[in-house]
Amino acid sequence: MAERDQGPFDPVAMPGGDAGDLPPVAPPRRPRRRWWRWALTALSALFVALVVWLVITAPLGRSLEPLEEPAMLFVSADGEAIARRGAIKDEPVDVTLLPAHVTNAFIAIEDRRFYSHWGVDPRGVARAAIANAQAGGVRQGGSTITQQLAKTAFLDGERTMTRKAREAIISLWLEAWLTKDDILSRYLSSIYFGDGVYGLRSAARHYFDRAPEELSVAEAAMLAGMVKAPSRLAPTRDLKGAQERSRIVLQEMADMGAITQAEASATASAQLRGRRARLPTGTYFADWVAPRARRSMEAGYGVTSVPTTLDADLQRIAVQATINANLGDRQVGFVAMRPTGEVVALIGGRSYKKSPFNRATQARRQPGSAFKLAVYLAAFRAGWDPDDLIEDVPITVDGWSPQNSDGRYRGRITLREAFSRSSNAATVRLAQQVGREPIVRTARELGITADIPEGPSYALGTGGVPLIEMTAAYAAIASGTYPIEVSGLAAESPSRNSSIIRSAARLDPRQEWEPMLDLLYAAANQGTGRRAALSNVPTFGKTGTTQDNRDAIFIGFAGNLVVGVWVGHDDDRSLGNVSGGTVPAAIFKDFMRRAIQVDGTQGPRLPRDFRPRRAPERPRLPDPDNWREDRGILRDIAREIEDFLDRI
Repeated sequence: MAERDQGPFDPVAMPGGDAGDLPPVAPPRRPRRRWWRWALTALSALFVALVVWLVITAPLGRSLEPLEEPAMLFVSADGEAIARRGAIKDEPVDVTLLPAHVTNAFIAIEDRRFYSHWGVDPRGVARAAIANAQAGGVRQGGSTITQQLAKTAFLDGERTMTRKAREAIISLWLEAWLTKDDILSRYLSSIYFGDGVYGLRSAARHYFDRAPEELSVAEAAMLAGMVKAPSRLAPTRDLKGAQERSRIVLQEMADMGAITQAEASATASAQLRGRRARLPTGTYFADWVAPRARRSMEAGYGVTSVPTTLDADLQRIAVQATINANLGDRQVGFVAMRPTGEVVALIGGRSYKKSPFNRATQARRQPGSAFKLAVYLAAFRAGWDPDDLIEDVPITVDGWSPQNSDGRYRGRITLREAFSRSSNAATVRLAQQVGREPIVRTARELGITADIPEGPSYALGTGGVPLIEMTAAYAAIASGTYPIEVSGLAAESPSRNSSIIRSAARLDPRQEWEPMLDLLYAAANQGTGRRAALSNVPTFGKTGTTQDNRDAIFIGFAGNLVVGVWVGHDDDRSLGNVSGGTVPAAIFKDFMRRAIQVDGTQGPRLPRDFRPRRAPERPRLPDPDNWREDRGILRDIAREIEDFLDRI
């Protein structure tokens, strides 16, 4: 007999029954969740979280926004473009306004099924996987244009499966919120085209000097071909490679039906060239002024023109002067400025490509005797006069005994002769009498902000000072005002900032200005810097040579230019027989001779009725009874002969 369905079993309800008397019954077995359900749930949660994150933190217009740090085009004082810094991104493009061959060039080479997939193209992924497997490496990518937009606009450059998953999800989100034309417009407006150029509008201007709406088929093909490897395939870097890649794009366009095969063949035969010459993105001068220019700029499209104080002609003359010097393996720093502080030429080393370190603005090298400017100016403020006498005899201070570079000690000499002959012993003795505090205060007022050593050797320039800072101190003497505000941007020049002029103090003509000009003239015309003297223009300046000839400096002024020259090694090796009065002085003179002719401006305003006073005495004839002194005298005579030969 078949069992009847008696309904639910309830042992307590049965007569005489007791639940505790029955055997235990196993609970019903629950079906196991399969792993893929957990994976699907996790993926769904990730998708929802990512969409929420995108809606909150990633606006759709991000790819259309200008760069945070727009490009700057530095322009010389005479209007010549000299350097470009930063990346360029121009205003967005609208694909509905572009010629069909422009958009088709990118679609043909990057994503032929763009208008038919949903952001991720399984067919393209499979095709790339097969091609890569056959090639034994990565030869093709399966990313769609939408995925490329997702990567450049929302993700970083890491190459992981997690990033690829996020890229795919963002692509689906973009396809849901934007039209195909919107996606393509954002893609073309933000992709990189090499040379620091982002977006099709900037690329068309940069490489072909035209709007994207005016691009020819050949130009569009070359730009589309660059997307694969923009830094390598830019026509400004590898024209042949860019041309070969553009022919591949043209063939893809023909295969897609965007152009005919005849058009592809005819266009490919043309040797297309870019029309824009590349400007350097880095120079010593641009490195120096860029941070200050950046502080006053806001985000924006295109390139911002930044007028500077640099004179393109004087810069070329400065470069040629350093080349003529035959520096060998020595480094050089060079800065030329107006007496009011506007920098017109600057060189930070022999090769920016090999070393962008700026030896004119960043290096803190010992100025040597060039620092004596502050010592003698402090002495004049304390009541000394160029004709006052000082002992040029050996001196010891705190166990330290400075040596004169020529080994000679001349007894009682004037301050003029001590300065022009660069007597270390006389200068240290003068510093001891004037006092450290007035000398340091004078250096600060001249604009020297670098640390000044505590020991007595500070008077001989043993503290590191940037060349540009030391040159500005000499500009203060050239102009008769202090401190000099050095400027490289036209907007910061004294001519546009009357507050700089109002805040400057003036040197007392009789007590400070004329005496310092007197000493600087003597040093540059009869003293250690006489190789820098110009025959037709009053020349003022001072040499500096540090211990063991590790640094050689000449700083001086003539006409309307103040120039500082440093020569040395980055590793502090000795320069041998090079001193401030040799190579640096020669560079100064070579530059000045041509610069003054090109400059065509008046020289610095000198005190009324200023005339150079009595020069240092000429070397007397050797004394047979004093052979030690004779060596120094003969050396002076030899220098006079060298100067005479230079002049003829």
